[in-house]
Amino acid sequence: MAEARRTYVLDTNVLIHDPTALFRFAEHALFIPMIVLEELDATKKGMSEVARNARQASRFLDEIIAEADAAAIAAGLPLEAHANGGGGAGQRPSGKLFLQTRPLEVAGLTGMAGKSPDNTILQTGLALRAEGGWGDVVLVSKDINLRIKARVLGMPAEDYYNDKVLDDIDLLYTGAQEMPADFWARCQNDVKCWKDESGTYYSIPQGVVTPAIPNEFVYVPGDEQLELAVVREEADRLVLRQIRDYRQARLAVWGISARNREQNFALNLLMDPECEFVSLVGTAGSGKTLLALAAGLAQCMETRRYREIVITRVTIPVGEDIGFLPGTEEEKMTPWMGALMDNLEVLSESEEGGEWGRAASADLISHRIKIRSLNFMRGRTFLNRYVIIDEAQNLTPKQMKTLITRAGPGTKFVCLGNIGQIDTPYLSETTSGLTYVVDRFKSWAHSGHVTLRRGERSRLADHASQVL
Repeated sequence: MAEARRTYVLDTNVLIHDPTALFRFAEHALFIPMIVLEELDATKKGMSEVARNARQASRFLDEIIAEADAAAIAAGLPLEAHANGGGGAGQRPSGKLFLQTRPLEVAGLTGMAGKSPDNTILQTGLALRAEGGWGDVVLVSKDINLRIKARVLGMPAEDYYNDKVLDDIDLLYTGAQEMPADFWARCQNDVKCWKDESGTYYSIPQGVVTPAIPNEFVYVPGDEQLELAVVREEADRLVLRQIRDYRQARLAVWGISARNREQNFALNLLMDPECEFVSLVGTAGSGKTLLALAAGLAQCMETRRYREIVITRVTIPVGEDIGFLPGTEEEKMTPWMGALMDNLEVLSESEEGGEWGRAASADLISHRIKIRSLNFMRGRTFLNRYVIIDEAQNLTPKQMKTLITRAGPGTKFVCLGNIGQIDTPYLSETTSGLTYVVDRFKSWAHSGHVTLRRGERSRLADHASQVL
C-alpha cells in the first residue's frame, strides 16, 4: 500500500464502547485485527449495552465490505461513502479500512506470555510497524494495561479520545460565576432596573459578565449578597433577574431551606417552570437528592404542576452482587433507592400529628413517587411528570439521550450525580453521560446547571470527604 499518514490499530473495546469509531479517524488508515472480529462475535449475544454495540459495529463492517472482493479488502476499503455511520457534520472520513487477511507475527518477540486476545492485537500492531509502509502505527485501546504493555514494547498507544466531551473535567461548566471586584465600575453607572410581577430585573452593558449563558447565576461577593440569573441578551445589553432567596424560612420548599449559595441557585432552577432540564453535580452530602425531591413534592402536591415524581437510576453495585431480587419492577428497584428512602424520612417529618401524622404524610408522599428501572424506558413518553435521574454519572451519552428523549409536554428532567464516583467500565469524568448533557445543554434557554461544592450532611461526613 502507499504510505499512509498514520495507521490506527483498533482494540475490540473501542468498537464496543463506540461503534461509530470506524468513522472517527478522518483521513488516517484503520486496521482491524482478525481477533477483534472474533471478540465481537463472542460479545454480540444478549440485550446488554455491550452486546448491542458489538452488533452495531458488526453491521457497520458488513456495510463497508458488502460488495468488496478479497483483493479490494486487502487493498483497503474507503470509508468516505459510509460517513452516515456517525462521522458528524463536516467530518466525512477520507481514510481506508484494512482487515487482517494474512498472519502477522513478530519474530523473536519476548516478554508476552501466552496468546491472549490483547497480546495478539499488540503483536499484530508490532508486526505492521516492522513491515513498514503503514506510516506511524498507533494502537488505540481503552484498556489501560494493554496501552502500558504496548509502550513497554516501544509501540505508541492512545486512549480513544473522540467521545471526550472536555479535555479536562476542571473545564466543566459550573453554572455560576463571581462578578469581578470592579463590577460596578465596569458598568459605568449604566445600569437599568425595573420590576414586574415576576421579579426585579437589571440591564447592564455587554461584556461586563462573560460568557453570558442563559440561566447562569452571577453574584456579587461581600455584604450586598446580590444574586442574579442571566435572562437574555438584547442588542448590546445583558438582562439579569434577581433570584429568590430560599435561605429564608418563609420561602422554604416542602420544609427545606437552602443552606448555602449553591443550594439556593439549585432551588431557583428546580422551582422554575420554564426550566425543563436541570442538572446538579456535587460531592456526597451536598443535598442534590433532597433538594430535587423537595422541589418535586412541592410542585406535585401543592401547586399541582406535575402529576407525579418518577425516579430512576443505574443499578451498579458497589460490592459483590447479591443476586436476583424478587417482586415487581418497583420492588426490585427498592433496594437501590436507599438514598430516596433516607430523604423521604426527612421530608415526611411533621411536628404535628405525632406518629399517625407522620405515617399519613409518608403514605401520601409514596403514592406520588414512582420508582422505575432504566431497562424499560425505551419507547415510553412521560407527560406532566417530574423525572429524577439519580447517579447519572454512570450513564453513557447514548443512554442519557434515550432517557431525556422520553420527555413529553409539561415534563421536567432533573439529573443528579457525582462525577467523582463513576462505577461504569470504560466511562471517565470526561466521557460520562452527565458531563455530556451538562456541556450540551448549557446554552439552551430552558435548562440550567449548578455545581454544589459544599457538603451539608453532617460535620462528620463533611470532614470525612475532605480527609479520607
